[in-house]
Amino acid sequence: MKPGIHPAYRPVVFRDRAADFAFLTRSTATSDRTVEWEDGNTYPVIDVEISSASHPFYTGTQRVLDTAGRVERFERRYGRGGSKQ
Repeated sequence: MKPGIHPAYRPVVFRDRAADFAFLTRSTATSDRTVEWEDGNTYPVIDVEISSASHPFYTGTQRVLDTAGRVERFERRYGRGGSKQ
């Protein structure tokens, strides 16, 4: 690797505002805001809209789409097929 061309890789806190969840990891992402972490150190904080704490797939609140019901509703509404002439 060439020296001096890569961004700094340092600890960063990612905070999910929707779930009130935060985790400390290493990243090259930057932020002007900081937060004091549990260990007493201050780290840059990046607010995210969704994380594993609030994503429906990971929380078990994922909706299953009823594709068969959607097809049946479409056929009821518009008929079985196009008109052939």
